[in-house]
Amino acid sequence: MRKQQIQNVAYEVAAQVRAVEESIEAAIAEIAELQSKMVHARGVTGVAFTTSHAAFEQLANATVGLVNARGGIANCHSALVDAQQFVPGLRTVAIGDEECPPKGQLRVVA
Repeated sequence: MRKQQIQNVAYEVAAQVRAVEESIEAAIAEIAELQSKMVHARGVTGVAFTTSHAAFEQLANATVGLVNARGGIANCHSALVDAQQFVPGLRTVAIGDEECPPKGQLRVVA
């Protein structure tokens, strides 16, 4: 019973870490697309370069924040992998050269 609870919670954490990683990557891609559209819009509208500069600075700050978040979740992921060895009922499973199992193939083995 306890072993199954540990496995279930470990799977939930692993799945959530993966979901957060994917969300951050998607947000970075969306910001890149927004930046491109803003450049295009400025060109089409013919507004002065300086008019949209404040918005670009804010977008750049948001991008830096997301890149920092990406690094933070990567560090969190590594720390969880290290901590796994101290959780009774969990062990590392060799899956080849990949760092993480492909999406949809997460599995807890006791």
